[in-house]
Amino acid sequence: MEKQILISLGREFGSGGHKIAQKISRELGIPYYDKNILEKIFGDDRESYEHIEEYDERLPNPFLTRRVRGYTNSLEEILAEKQFEFIRNKAEKGESFVIVGRCAETILRDYENHISFFILADMYDKIQRVMDRENREERDAIHRIQQMDATRKKYHNYYSDTKWGDSRGYDICINASGLGLDKTADILLDYIKTKMELE
Repeated sequence: MEKQILISLGREFGSGGHKIAQKISRELGIPYYDKNILEKIFGDDRESYEHIEEYDERLPNPFLTRRVRGYTNSLEEILAEKQFEFIRNKAEKGESFVIVGRCAETILRDYENHISFFILADMYDKIQRVMDRENREERDAIHRIQQMDATRKKYHNYYSDTKWGDSRGYDICINASGLGLDKTADILLDYIKTKMELE
């Protein structure tokens, strides 16, 4: 594929956003990035990767964080900045990719060939997906969804000047419960191909 395509995808927890992003990646034949960014950053240093994974998409602790002359002691901020730098470097090199989360719609918004989506879903579908995927009881699944969405929202709003899930910050916000994950992905693929004039 000669034309650069940059797809960023925000998502509610349990909405199926990962599967939609993976299908878009497969259909376009371009790389998919999510937590695997950490593996790319740390390479074979598995010990560092496993140690820092718990800080992924998390806010810094305000009581423990110090910033001096532009440098921070916060592992959360250091990890976020490393991921943002990774995303920018890939884009600057002209590479095409699909990326989930990590404030990518903000980082990539000035690139001509960037398209951003936000995936949401009905609560019932999210609960069922989380129950099946994580083998949780319904009440536990609801708590997990609420907790993860609150964490993602705080993280996003800390680093971005647009609000998490606000339609004004994305090209398309879509409820995946309406048509299911595959057909939702197909609609977004049609949009991408039309906008990018791909055949």
